[in-house]
Amino acid sequence: MNREDWQNLPLGQETRYESKYNPGLLHPIPRAVSRKQLGLEGQALPFSGADEWWGFELSWLNPKGVPQVAVARFRFAASSPSMIESKSFKLYLNSLNQSEFASSGAVREVLEKDLSAAAGSDVAVTLFGVDDPALAVHAPQGECLDGLDIETRTYEPDAALLKLKQSGEVVEEILFSHLLRSNCPVTGQPDWATVSIQYRGPALDRAGLLAYIISFREHQDFHEHCVERIYCDLQRLAAFEELTVCARYTRRGGLDINPLRTSSGNIEFPLRYGRQ
Repeated sequence: MNREDWQNLPLGQETRYESKYNPGLLHPIPRAVSRKQLGLEGQALPFSGADEWWGFELSWLNPKGVPQVAVARFRFAASSPSMIESKSFKLYLNSLNQSEFASSGAVREVLEKDLSAAAGSDVAVTLFGVDDPALAVHAPQGECLDGLDIETRTYEPDAALLKLKQSGEVVEEILFSHLLRSNCPVTGQPDWATVSIQYRGPALDRAGLLAYIISFREHQDFHEHCVERIYCDLQRLAAFEELTVCARYTRRGGLDINPLRTSSGNIEFPLRYGRQ
């Protein structure tokens, strides 16, 4: 991937913020561009999954002109032809600010229609009140890798860091790390995440897994494709009976992006974490 692949994106460009509803602001990005780099071109995807976005800067006017606010959850299928460029998503949501809608249900219907058209596949939208218990945060499940005593100087993804335990034992476990950092492929801005890996199969060498997660630190790619790279590298290491990789990224511009890829059809996102 070269920066030129994304030269026409709103990211990194001076932008005029619109406050009247404008679905034309949404900018799709074909998923195939990055998937080609993973050797996934022209074949069935080795995973199912979804991207869960949360929007914290959603507002519109009711029929009396009074502002309304909500928090939105957006679910995009990993099989959709396109994802949405994040800045264009923010600009689109801002365009609702001075537009009148009859109800929150009407807002949800508009969001689902516009986002589904841009992604090329159905998008599910749920709106929450700002005090809804669904917005509570939780500790990650599983065992944290971050306290391991390792040494590493590798800051670009290197699948060779991944290893299996020599014991050959078969396990079922959830491992997570708060040390995932990647960078926007257009602006170079850092993106921070907690990544969770749930699997059943030959036991992973934890030191190698942590070093591999850290190796994304200078890598430039979109959130969704970082998770797909992690999933593919792990699946190429061993034929796990089950594998799920989910990264919950911290918020930027009122939006956070949380990709999940899994070998099972059970797309169940972990609850929100403290940094979100």
